[in-house]
Amino acid sequence: MSALVESSIQKGETLLGENRIVLHNISWTTYESLLRDLSSQSAPHLTYDQGILEIMSPLPPHERINRITALIVEVLAEELNIDVDSLGSTTFKRKDLERGFEPDSCFYIKNESAIAGKDEIDLNIDPPPDLIFEVDITSPSIAKLPIYAHLGVPEVWRHNGKKFTIYKLEKGIYQISDTSMSFPSIKSDELAYFINQGRILKKTLFLKSLRDWIKQKINS
Repeated sequence: MSALVESSIQKGETLLGENRIVLHNISWTTYESLLRDLSSQSAPHLTYDQGILEIMSPLPPHERINRITALIVEVLAEELNIDVDSLGSTTFKRKDLERGFEPDSCFYIKNESAIAGKDEIDLNIDPPPDLIFEVDITSPSIAKLPIYAHLGVPEVWRHNGKKFTIYKLEKGIYQISDTSMSFPSIKSDELAYFINQGRILKKTLFLKSLRDWIKQKINS
């Protein structure tokens, strides 16, 4: 295999959130072979974009943000009485587009009933996740928003370790939004606040604070 390897760990650089390796000139066959070899492991996560392959292994700061945000989505759905199917870092791919990804977290919300009970999801016939959450602290990495856009993911939440951003897909391009498409009453700055709270508070106190806030939103 002829490939240029680019490691995210540069000389003297402090690793913050992830170990990343980017490989070039990788065939779709090799990508699928790696997916099979790693199918029994929760990490690393693979992202493929027309011959470019990123291999990412999350570190504790990355996973903390990911788990906190996934928990926020689950609690929001429960308190707002919305059915959500959380599929974590499930592999999504389209051979015809030569693109594939394994998100940090993903959720079927509007299309929850469309994939209910399915053990395999085929993006040629099934909808993509309604919401993807991505943590990207350590650079460089593959630009994932264009991949999500090509596969039709309506909403992406992204955290770079300091800043939280919501993106909505509009006419094939992601636009930054102040509110969530999946949870229309919830604002970006509110989510950013509670992600930060989840990083500093004990879990029981954090959950109580989160639930109290959601109930206030419902009753306001």
